[in-house]
Amino acid sequence: MKRRTVAPLLLATFALVAGHASVIAADGDAAPCADTDGTPGLTQIRSTGWGFDLGNTRFRGPGGTSIRASNVASLKLKWTYNLGDNSPRSMPLVTEDTLFIGDGNGLVALDRETGCERWRFAHAGQVRSAIVHERTAEGATLFFLESTGGVFAVNAGDGALLWNAHPDGVDEAPLYSGTPLVTGGTVFVPVASQEIGLATVPFLGCCHTAGGLGALDSQSGATRWYRRTIEQPAEVTGRRWLVVKQRGPSGAPAWGAPAFDEKRNLVYFGTGQNYSHPTTETSDAIFAVEADTGAVRWITQATAGDAYNMACNLMGTAHPNCPDPVGPDLDFGAPPILATMERGEDLVLAGQKSGDIHALRAEDGSVVWQSKLGRGGALGGIHWGIAYHAGRGLVLVPVSDLPAGPLTGPGEAQPGLHAVRVQDGSRVWFHERRSRCNERACWGGISAAISIANDVVFAGSIDGFLEAIHVESGEVLWSFDTWRDFDAMNGMATGGAFDAHGPMVADDLVIVSSGYGSFFQRGGNALLVFALEGSNGRPGGVESPQEHAEGEP
Repeated sequence: MKRRTVAPLLLATFALVAGHASVIAADGDAAPCADTDGTPGLTQIRSTGWGFDLGNTRFRGPGGTSIRASNVASLKLKWTYNLGDNSPRSMPLVTEDTLFIGDGNGLVALDRETGCERWRFAHAGQVRSAIVHERTAEGATLFFLESTGGVFAVNAGDGALLWNAHPDGVDEAPLYSGTPLVTGGTVFVPVASQEIGLATVPFLGCCHTAGGLGALDSQSGATRWYRRTIEQPAEVTGRRWLVVKQRGPSGAPAWGAPAFDEKRNLVYFGTGQNYSHPTTETSDAIFAVEADTGAVRWITQATAGDAYNMACNLMGTAHPNCPDPVGPDLDFGAPPILATMERGEDLVLAGQKSGDIHALRAEDGSVVWQSKLGRGGALGGIHWGIAYHAGRGLVLVPVSDLPAGPLTGPGEAQPGLHAVRVQDGSRVWFHERRSRCNERACWGGISAAISIANDVVFAGSIDGFLEAIHVESGEVLWSFDTWRDFDAMNGMATGGAFDAHGPMVADDLVIVSSGYGSFFQRGGNALLVFALEGSNGRPGGVESPQEHAEGEP
């Protein structure tokens, strides 16, 4: 197997280093954690992917959580952990007694009752994905992506590194941002490119790299196949200063977690804009590829002609690397959802930074309906993740509509949470979020992914509120303001903006990271663990079928 280390040209501080595992007591709290068992329980692992299931629905029913509208008001903060990063980008994997999550110093296994560390895989690079797993004869393997270091596989029992790899065939200077999908012995890896930021350097020509999706063997890290999102290689399209070459096409990065369709053996993933001209038909698009080979089954593009990179943020089209004309930067950053329908055709639901939600036929990618919910723009629109409630026939859609200067979409902002009927795209209700102050950092929109627990949807806002909202009515049932300091297990922690992967819901717990300092938002480092007060005492707090009497599908 080819393993390689790519020198990080962007994000240079995230150097790839060898990891090691150790059991470390929380700073300043050694006595309460001194007797913590270093071996996590792995009998009951609460999710199979970023979206809780392989279809990315972000839904928990009665078998996965006891939290619902009738008891959500009893959620209390159980403990807090300092993640050591001003913009944490990981989401935990939960077992019967442990949380696995990336922090500023690597991957850590925390006792879910106390927040004490069981073991740590020390690593200098930023863990940018949710933690996902595969069952093994010995227990489980954990997988995560590091910004520039590729895919890491770690033993869940003790934190030992098993392998680290990049997909063979990936372009130079890859950037990893989405969560991998693990199924059938394969790790599907979404890949973007650092050239989106490297383009800010005038003496570097732009651009020649593209995104893609890789498939790696889960036991060894060997590449099964790699699908580049742009088939044709970049060509020289011009020169400046005699030696600097302008090139294209490029871009079409894969930012988010793929979804798996077992019935059709397909993997669905979304792409972003091109980085340079000429543009392609594979940018701002949804791909369906065959899981075994990576062969393209269908591609549906939502926005044509979209060319943008971060050089445009500095000088607009006056920057020599900013495409002219410059596009609106309307990625599919939110992972697609496979909506399995009891009656009718299965749908792929995809939210775009334009503020649109698209329903595509899973069979061929043809459009069933499209619904515009926000004005959209480079910072969303629909940013990190939507959720699907099959029993209610609703797709729940968070809208950021955060101002993005000249890349702000047209029309009136619609920040908040929208409930849309999956059959026809009509809006059922809208929970509008008003900002806590007039400053940009206080914007009330919802950029982070959301999660459903039975008949409640959890959403964290850019201005730091975590809310529980009734799926049927849009009524806010519970709210928690995180803009404060917390007495954490390992010192003090600070809350901030909610963004990125959003809440994890499992058993009687809601687990979420507060703080995201990118894009002029309020940074923070608080991992917050909430639990139902007075839960029934069984492991995980999941109700028995006899106790579930509300008729939730």
